[in-house]
Amino acid sequence: MESVEIKGVGPSSASALAGEEKKQELAMKEEEDEHQEDEEIFGKFVPGPLLPLKEHIEKDKEDESLRRWKEKLLGCLESDLNDQMEPEVKFHSIGIISSDGEVNTPFPMSEDLNKLALFTLREGSSYQLKLTFSVLHNIVSGLVYTNTVWKGGLEVDRSSGMLGTFAPRKEPYAHTLEEETTPSGVLARGVYTAKLKFKDDDKRCHMELNYSFEIRKCD
Repeated sequence: MESVEIKGVGPSSASALAGEEKKQELAMKEEEDEHQEDEEIFGKFVPGPLLPLKEHIEKDKEDESLRRWKEKLLGCLESDLNDQMEPEVKFHSIGIISSDGEVNTPFPMSEDLNKLALFTLREGSSYQLKLTFSVLHNIVSGLVYTNTVWKGGLEVDRSSGMLGTFAPRKEPYAHTLEEETTPSGVLARGVYTAKLKFKDDDKRCHMELNYSFEIRKCD
């Protein structure tokens, strides 16, 4: 194949352009994959208009028993609410439950998890990620997650699931994600990078966490 010379662009510049084009292609593919995931998880569901939670309770302020029933159902008092319309999901920690029931010390989200190998797993073992989080201001509806895993720059696994709908409350929620199984064999061992992302049914992204973990040979 004949080489094509780009006027004014040397070999190093051409390589840089090719690399930039590759990055753009990967970014577009990731965006398309995320859109397809949203369609698979949410389908054609169209959420209703978002209103401040305080407004829902105040509609029945003259009916004391109904107001108390709503507060009990929502897990919060009217005095705890404000006029903020958008729900806020605040994540506190991430941990892991291995197949033998061992729970690793949860890592607080305040740490720089991008630089940490959060956990080490044996090949062919099962595990679950466990998160703690709080919901503030309003109900977060249809909270879902996607977890994408790479090794050596290549995507090797992608999973997703529904967490549910959560009302704001003072106590944090604890939720365990679906069980995953690590691959086995020589090629499966090593360090993996991953991205954990949470969205609600309004397509709001509440967290995007990059982390890493290692798979080792069975003892």
